[in-house]
Amino acid sequence: MAGSKIDVNSTISKVKELLTTENLSPGLKASIEALLLLVTILLDRLGLNSKNSSKPPSADPNRAKKAKTPTGRKPGAQPGHAGSTLLPVPDPDETIPIPIDRTKIPVGQYQDGGYEARQVIDLDISRFVTEWQAQVLIDSHGVRHVAPFPERVTRPVQYGNGVKANSVYMSQYQLIPYGRVAEHFQEQLQIPVSNGSIGNFNQEAYDGLERFETWVKGRIVQSYLVHADETGINIGGKRSWIHNVSTDSYTYLLPHIKRGGEAMDEMGILPEFHGIICHDHWKPYYNYAAIHALCNAHHLRELERAWEQDGQQWAKQMAKLLVEINRATQAAGGRLEIMESELYRKRYRDLLQEAEKECPPPKETDRKGRRGKIPRSKSRNLLERLRDFESDTLRFMDDARVPFSNNQAERDLRMTKVQQKISGCFRSMEGAKIFCRIRSYLSTCRKHGVSASTALRLLFEGKDPEFMSA
Repeated sequence: MAGSKIDVNSTISKVKELLTTENLSPGLKASIEALLLLVTILLDRLGLNSKNSSKPPSADPNRAKKAKTPTGRKPGAQPGHAGSTLLPVPDPDETIPIPIDRTKIPVGQYQDGGYEARQVIDLDISRFVTEWQAQVLIDSHGVRHVAPFPERVTRPVQYGNGVKANSVYMSQYQLIPYGRVAEHFQEQLQIPVSNGSIGNFNQEAYDGLERFETWVKGRIVQSYLVHADETGINIGGKRSWIHNVSTDSYTYLLPHIKRGGEAMDEMGILPEFHGIICHDHWKPYYNYAAIHALCNAHHLRELERAWEQDGQQWAKQMAKLLVEINRATQAAGGRLEIMESELYRKRYRDLLQEAEKECPPPKETDRKGRRGKIPRSKSRNLLERLRDFESDTLRFMDDARVPFSNNQAERDLRMTKVQQKISGCFRSMEGAKIFCRIRSYLSTCRKHGVSASTALRLLFEGKDPEFMSA
């Protein structure tokens, strides 16, 4: 660990050595030791960035960025790029003929040569009101007989499915605050929609997705491999969590006040799942009877921290080895042959064996109490994890369906962090549940090639996407 041009570890070691030799009062000695501990903790935190910790790049504005290697090519699309352009539509909504002003062309005989066409593609944002008029007949006894209205037409004046779907799309998918959604409807469409109505639309979408939630949980349970992760959120000023279990085809999110096993059990997926769980070594995941695969993106960040802050040479070599194994696995089509796999496994073990010399376990003399495990440094904890969970760490090189990292789960959780940046919090647990169920549905639809707009239109029409019946 270094601060500016000062070797902090060396300086702290010298001070500690002086404390043992100098004749200082117990009070002064304890004060200096406390200050040394505080300096160490603060410098550790200052040295954390998006490459050696879970700190997101957005919170690391001064991070070093790799310079792009000059290629000599001009900016923009390169030769051979397919590209795209605005094409005319075959059925324009309006056709406006432009006759020739014959006073501006030479006098003579002409024959019709057709026309040249140009199209202007524009947007017509307008309100569309449908009035249903049910016929009323009165019989000879004065009894009124009224034709039945369509099933979903239940009030004298009500919002249509298009308004509802568009509102949910903006508030839950594009994460636009309720007030701005209301402004959009009023200013662009002349439709008065209150914040309360927007909340009602979201509640209606949540209620309509109850069957989807049961369906998607069943599909995830039947999967070969799932990605699991959790992230902290603010609900009504209190720390809570959004849990995620997903695959490349399905997404399920659930908010909960707890981070561990209680929340995972309530999800009802992992207790029934017996395939492979890819995660970041959060211990509660190991309470489930499944095979485990650890996220090596987390390992790479922790190894970089061990090298940068603790000066652990083995960590730098281990990071290079994991990257090398990943490249070899990708080049081999996702799975290494047994002999090559065993060679890498031997290099992995030999490196950890050497690391024992550089980062040994704490001695019994380091114990500060009679019971419990002697505290270990972060680097030592990482070494022991890589040693004790070797199979889970290297599973990606022996099974083509197991990825190198848990990036799928992190991608599926990313928009929850965006929501927190925009809104700051969820006002209630009910609001968080609405958000998670709708986002689970929209994420799953997009993974099956169904756009968010189409998915919401189907939802309010009471229809399921086609992939749910496949």
